[in-house]
Amino acid sequence: MGAIDVVVVLAAAGLIAALGWFFFGPRRAGVARVEGGVQRVKVTVRGGYNPSLIKVRQGTPVELVFDRQESGECTSRVVFPELEVGAGLPAHTRTTVRLAPDRPGSFGFACGMNMIHGTLLVEPADGPSAAPPASLDGHDTDAAHPASAGGEETGAADAEATDAAERQAEIKDLTRRVLVGAVLTAPVLFAVMAHELFGADWVPGWMLNHWLQLALITPVMFYTGRPIHVTGWLTLRHRAADMNSLITLGTTAAYGYSLLVTLAPALLPEDVREVYYEAVGVILTLILIGRLLEARAKAGTGEAIRALLGLQARTARVVRDGSETEIPVEDVAVGDEVVIRPGEKIPVDAEVLSGSSAVDESMVTGEPMPVTKHTGDIVIGATVNGTGSLRVRAAKVGADTMLAQIIRLVQQAQASKAPIQRLADAVSAYFVPAVIAIAIGTFAVWFTAGPSPALTLALVSAVAVLIIACPCALGLATPLSVMVGTGKGAHAGILIRSAEALETAHKLDTVVLDKTGTVTEGKPVLTDVRPADGIDETQLLRLVAAAEADSEHPLAQAIVTGTRDRDLSWPAATGFDSVTGKGVQATVDGHAVLVGTARLLGDVGIDTTMLTPLATDLSAQGKTPVLAAIDGRPAGVLAVADTVKDDSAAAITALRRLGVEVVIITGDNARTAAAIAAQVGVTRVLAEVLPEHKADEIRRLQGEGRTVGMVGDGINDAPALAAADVGLAIGTGTDVAIEAADITLISGSLSGVVTAIRLSRATMRNIRQNLFFALVYNAVGIPLAAGALYPLWGIRLSPIIAAAAMALSSLSVVTNASRLRRWRTSPLPSATTESFEPQVDSEADQATPQLAAAGDGRHQHHSPEAGTSEEYRSGTEERALDPVCGMHLGPATAAERRDTEIGSYFFCSAQCAAAFDAAPDRYRAPAAGGKYEGGER
Repeated sequence: MGAIDVVVVLAAAGLIAALGWFFFGPRRAGVARVEGGVQRVKVTVRGGYNPSLIKVRQGTPVELVFDRQESGECTSRVVFPELEVGAGLPAHTRTTVRLAPDRPGSFGFACGMNMIHGTLLVEPADGPSAAPPASLDGHDTDAAHPASAGGEETGAADAEATDAAERQAEIKDLTRRVLVGAVLTAPVLFAVMAHELFGADWVPGWMLNHWLQLALITPVMFYTGRPIHVTGWLTLRHRAADMNSLITLGTTAAYGYSLLVTLAPALLPEDVREVYYEAVGVILTLILIGRLLEARAKAGTGEAIRALLGLQARTARVVRDGSETEIPVEDVAVGDEVVIRPGEKIPVDAEVLSGSSAVDESMVTGEPMPVTKHTGDIVIGATVNGTGSLRVRAAKVGADTMLAQIIRLVQQAQASKAPIQRLADAVSAYFVPAVIAIAIGTFAVWFTAGPSPALTLALVSAVAVLIIACPCALGLATPLSVMVGTGKGAHAGILIRSAEALETAHKLDTVVLDKTGTVTEGKPVLTDVRPADGIDETQLLRLVAAAEADSEHPLAQAIVTGTRDRDLSWPAATGFDSVTGKGVQATVDGHAVLVGTARLLGDVGIDTTMLTPLATDLSAQGKTPVLAAIDGRPAGVLAVADTVKDDSAAAITALRRLGVEVVIITGDNARTAAAIAAQVGVTRVLAEVLPEHKADEIRRLQGEGRTVGMVGDGINDAPALAAADVGLAIGTGTDVAIEAADITLISGSLSGVVTAIRLSRATMRNIRQNLFFALVYNAVGIPLAAGALYPLWGIRLSPIIAAAAMALSSLSVVTNASRLRRWRTSPLPSATTESFEPQVDSEADQATPQLAAAGDGRHQHHSPEAGTSEEYRSGTEERALDPVCGMHLGPATAAERRDTEIGSYFFCSAQCAAAFDAAPDRYRAPAAGGKYEGGER
């Protein structure tokens, strides 16, 4: 090895060592200054973040003013994944992002393409001060430069319009640069390729003139390649590097070497006086073509937000001072009366005051069938009114509407980071420095051990290594798929809170369903009418409804509503009397009508023997039998139950086909729970479980090695939702419990659970494909460019081929992520109908006598014999039991509550509570049994 070779090797080693310090050495941290109780710091965005390391103190609000001094999609957004915050950064504009650092730690932030990174270091509140008297760069963020708060002061619509305008401007700019590059590079490339393939006779000598090639390629280098060079050098100045830096280093080396050959050929040996102008032109043009195609493809990945924004109504017709006035939707105030004509969009969330119409809610809930709205119903802003006219009162406007919540949640999810992305981030952090080190090593090896001309081959190989490496593909692999996946979910009525929830959902092997309001409708309805012999069903219904019409009991209201739904009317009742805990009696059309328990009928000497088999059959189905007598004779049995939702059985069948075990959890009694489980095809039931113990059941399932998803109403089931690996909140209308769960199903249908799991699996499959493309491409391409195959087969990779491969690498990831946009929801399969006996685990069976004696408020019980008087008004509302009338109800919705020394009691009405107050000992549970005395539970 000659002296020059030794010098080159030592220089290469020194450069690599210097690179390590340059990229990974200590950095100066930027600190915020405190003004008015707020920590403020300015961050310049130009090829990177300056400062890229920011120190703030825990507990004090932070305002980061991003001063973006460039354009282009790469830095058009900033994302704080761990904090689930993201904001658009319009070009040449200052944008304020507000944060509330409530915990110490290191929180990374990055551009939307995940290529430019920074770190927010939150120091403990009792740590050293992070508030010097002046900001880092000496610039004030004063009122002279109004800042827009990401997602707050600037509306989502304005932000998206700005992003779209910048994206289109970038596409136009790239198109011009590509055209210039293609036109000027084409003759140079043609001359070189023809000379190499067919010999000198095929090409006029003047076309190979170095000065002509210099004149043609220089505009390509400095105009076509300007976006790459500016970003590349600025990024290096920030002690970071990205794809642009690699291309800049490679093309600058090739152009500089060619320029030296052209201007001073005598300085170089004759055998290395080769120019690479065509490589510079082709590389830059190909890279920009790839970037142009990427920009067009990525424009589609943000279609979810744009589509949601497009749903908004622009104006509303409000009634003010007795006349209708059309105003911008932003001016609608809570309480305004709004008129909605047929075919119009509903401008805000509102309550129907008058009118009836079918409303298409598919754009918000994902449910295709229109929903008929009547007086008192809630309508959602951005849905479309059908053929009827409605008058509504605005309930939620602006940022409080359902659509605004959906948009915020989608933006939040797209600003989060999936755990699988940590692999890509770990690789990306070292990728570019490693590639530059490999390029330096490649140059040294080829120069010292390669064939002649060593300098030329060393330069070409090093440039090929720099050009073929593609960190961009790694950076884009996960964020693009997450963006598309969360957007597809929003269109299907599924709001995914974070990328982590989207990823975890694909692992679910057990889904626990809260029964009431999830599997069932959550309200009692009239299900059966069984008249006694000789009694007309219609007449029975009319008389019973008339007697129950004046009762406020939920079961009475279910009978009245069911009769009305059958288009029956009834006469007014006289002599109405409510017998607490037993039923009602009244005179209707001259008939004495009794409706209630067998005890009510027995008290007046009516024999209920003939009604007992009917009541027993209905009770076995989990329904509540209501006995009726007319003029002193038994007349029939009506059944009231919480009915199963139309698609629950089909959704549960679909979950089982996905390999997911389904479990029902309920506070209801074991018999009712088993009946519901049998209807929908669930083989395992956890019955008589109070809300505060549901989380324990979730943890018990997790202790069996399961990955558990909990589906509940998002409010009463919040502890269980939080304990589950993925909490899925059932939401209906505007009652979406966004804060209670990882995923919210707007429509309230269990089909959303199926869709969420399918979407998660499709998204994760897409992400893995992207990572495979990116990692395998680089793992194969870099050694190939370095010359790994040259010793075996004499194969070397041209920088031109490397540039084409690099462009295709990023494009392949973007295109594959865009494939996810074609994902569609699948129809549910037919529900299975095989009969079986569900396995029912009752929490009451597990409870110790000590717990019962302590009176922990469980009110669990053993149901009395079916068909007896105790069945009346037991209902199927879960969680607690009214000891007077026996109705199940949720503690949060109970009309009255009484706290005693042995526990708390909940009542469905003031009448039941008054009866309890008059004789509490009659209704209390015994000290060690959990049963209610007197048979009235």
